[in-house]
Amino acid sequence: MSFFWFPLNELPFVLLTMLVAFTVHEFAHAWTAYKFGDPTAYEQGRVTLNPMAHLDLFGILFLLVAGFGWAKPVPVRRSRFKRPRLMSIAVTAAGPISNLLLAFVGLFIYLLLVKLGALDQFATRETVWTFFSYFVPINVMLFLFNLIPLPPLDGYRIVEEFAPLRLRLKMMQFEQWGMFLFLLFVFLPPLKAVTLTPLFSLGRPIIDGMTDAILNLLQISSPFLQV
Repeated sequence: MSFFWFPLNELPFVLLTMLVAFTVHEFAHAWTAYKFGDPTAYEQGRVTLNPMAHLDLFGILFLLVAGFGWAKPVPVRRSRFKRPRLMSIAVTAAGPISNLLLAFVGLFIYLLLVKLGALDQFATRETVWTFFSYFVPINVMLFLFNLIPLPPLDGYRIVEEFAPLRLRLKMMQFEQWGMFLFLLFVFLPPLKAVTLTPLFSLGRPIIDGMTDAILNLLQISSPFLQV
């Protein structure tokens, strides 16, 4: 019996996927905040693509055992933004959007390799397919997952910015319980069935739409891909 959530022989693909996904996600938050005038993350060395600056060891271990993990949150001081509400929303949204872009890039690379015939050898094709079969769906799921309006997820921060000040102050009082509520929604089957499962079901149509769009692009660009 394995203690890991994923098949043991596929753990390297999962770890590499999460290494890239978490790093780019947190970098997107930090870089956007820095460009909007908040140097807090930059001063703490977070505006970097070095995974060591972003990864949380406990979050990675939890990912391997429970299928759910996290990285170090990026510190942001919204008071340093010229337009705090609008820029805070942009900084928060940058993380999930980066994961969706990663999914597009990953799917495009895979389909391009197929079109160019670079995966003719069976062993190579099987290995590359295994990696991208994790890379694309996981990044789509991270995009959707982080938009859930529960603390400490990005979706909650976006909703918080739209809330009136009085409601926002009340929301802050309950944030300390957010992680416990979040874990209930993730791991308690009845709650997961009526909340997260319908949301994650959107992942398949998104991936299918991405595939169709990229295939159309490759079809249009086929004269440039001839070797």
